[in-house]
Amino acid sequence: MAPVGRLWGYPAQRQTKTILAAAAIAGLEIDTPPFKYNVTNRSPEFLAKFPLGKIPAFENAAGFTLIEGAPIARYVCSLAPESGLLGRGMEEQAHIDQWMHFAEYEISMFSLHAQALNSGHLGAYSKEMFEGVINRQARSLRFLDTYLSSCPSGLLVGDRITLADIALAATTQQAGRVTCGAAERALYPSVFSHYEKVASDPRVKTLFGGVDFVEKALAYKV
Repeated sequence: MAPVGRLWGYPAQRQTKTILAAAAIAGLEIDTPPFKYNVTNRSPEFLAKFPLGKIPAFENAAGFTLIEGAPIARYVCSLAPESGLLGRGMEEQAHIDQWMHFAEYEISMFSLHAQALNSGHLGAYSKEMFEGVINRQARSLRFLDTYLSSCPSGLLVGDRITLADIALAATTQQAGRVTCGAAERALYPSVFSHYEKVASDPRVKTLFGGVDFVEKALAYKV
């Protein structure tokens, strides 16, 4: 089967990982050209197609281009409707969209925000600001853990892996490397069981790589 397009980005990047994992489960191939940050995406050829220089970035054989991880992932899944990655029926599709947005804006965003505060990229900050970000994420993880604990399949929508599960697994992996140390992971057993279920699937196991979660969560730095 010919590749469905080309994807620029880092395999370790949450969005890129989601797209490539979705393609793998759908049985599709995507070319991943060599990429060097701030070199490849600053080249005239790249900027002619993607003026913002953002990754991930996708182009198909006909020259159709997309940026932003979620739309690219949805487009790729739409090329293999029989995979069921986008759900079966409008209600499942709506739930998949719901959980994808939840993973991005209620969990991943706070991991990134905590990192940015801690590294000084957002300027001066207080302990209260940092803890506020951590608490917002914890609230969302508690809600998610309760929901997953009620799912007989251990998956977000239905009884087989969907794009929502892939997106959440990539987000959970990110949190486990930043804001969820061993103590925090013990608080959300259903969330991290979901991660293991998805990330250990033979079709995507290599893409998710080994478990390298932190022992202690990122802490406020004086």
